[in-house]
Amino acid sequence: MRRLNSTIVMALVAGFASPLAAQLALPQVPVLPDATGAVNGVLGRADRLVRDGLAQTADALRQARIERIDDILRRNRAVIERDLDGQPARRGTLLLLDPAETDLAQVQALGFVVGGRDRLDALGMTVVEVTVPAGISLADAQHLLARSAPGVAVSSDPLHFQSGAGSSPTRARPQAAREAISVPLGMIDGAPAQPVAATRGFAAGAPMPSNHGSAIVSLAARAGVRTIQVADVYGTDPAGGNALAIARGMNWLIGQGARVISISLVGPRNPVLERAVSAARSRQVVIVAAVGNDGPAAPPSYPASYPGVIAVTGVDRRDRPLIEAGKALHLDYAAPGADLTALDAAGRWVGVRGTSYATPLVAARAAAALQRGTAFDRLTGALDAEARPLSRKVPDPRSGRGLLCETCR
Repeated sequence: MRRLNSTIVMALVAGFASPLAAQLALPQVPVLPDATGAVNGVLGRADRLVRDGLAQTADALRQARIERIDDILRRNRAVIERDLDGQPARRGTLLLLDPAETDLAQVQALGFVVGGRDRLDALGMTVVEVTVPAGISLADAQHLLARSAPGVAVSSDPLHFQSGAGSSPTRARPQAAREAISVPLGMIDGAPAQPVAATRGFAAGAPMPSNHGSAIVSLAARAGVRTIQVADVYGTDPAGGNALAIARGMNWLIGQGARVISISLVGPRNPVLERAVSAARSRQVVIVAAVGNDGPAAPPSYPASYPGVIAVTGVDRRDRPLIEAGKALHLDYAAPGADLTALDAAGRWVGVRGTSYATPLVAARAAAALQRGTAFDRLTGALDAEARPLSRKVPDPRSGRGLLCETCR
């Protein structure tokens, strides 16, 4: 297939950035007496045109995702390789979840080298890293352990990617927040350039100011959040954003007192991270995550798809769902994800677009609800009451149960 560059994909996004019924500007067809068949034929062709256009855009986004991952693997062969599921992961490293000593002995007997042990006390879990024997691929190592040590909970350490993009600087300036939210909000991302309550690194070279992390923090602050703590899981590490780094970041944020954690990252399903999310929720910590920007043809995104996570998509200024929005196994809310202004790492105001940027806005509304005294198990009811439905069908597969933080643009 012909290689798709970012310019082509963005052109497709711009051309189809509207709801399903209005993806293309179709002419009005006059209804004439005794012309029902002709009219239905024209409308049928119009419907096919819309569907074909959406399918082509979805395919372009899917192909762009594949090519982006291939490029990352090519440029970072020394530290990244494909795991058993074909996902990019840390090279030569597997993770054991809550292993017993007998598990470790069994793995060592197979030639694996047991490395660091992470006791994530706030999450009530332990993760042990093991190094794959020389000359064995990550996928083959997973096969070996599944066959020879089936009782051991083992996984790769897959990478997660940020789900938003910035553009050129703009003169537009956002309005100041109308509400002061004091409930601590944790963020897992790159580090921000602006000062926050606390920042800690969980990757090589972290904390390192990033455009994405700076934008996410500025949007949360503009939504009224006053206490923001950031776990930088990227730094300068080409294998940053891995599942273990995210779990470590969550553990630290919970220990810091965060009651809501915003994650504008997407990746594959992973047992270590799934366990971390479940443990956080058992401690009544709200997890809010983006559905990503790889389009509807992409695989379901995680952590947004884990049970109990508040999954967020984005809309433009006309409340039209972003055509590039990915999908999760469930969708809860939409928030502004385009026509937004945020800070980059150089302190400039830039235009941003993506489900990444909708996510901290929903997280801010969750924190505001907790500040009002809403109980953890009643939070979605409070957000539902605040959300404005964007469709007659609720929940809607493209906008969830409604739009939150619409004044945050």
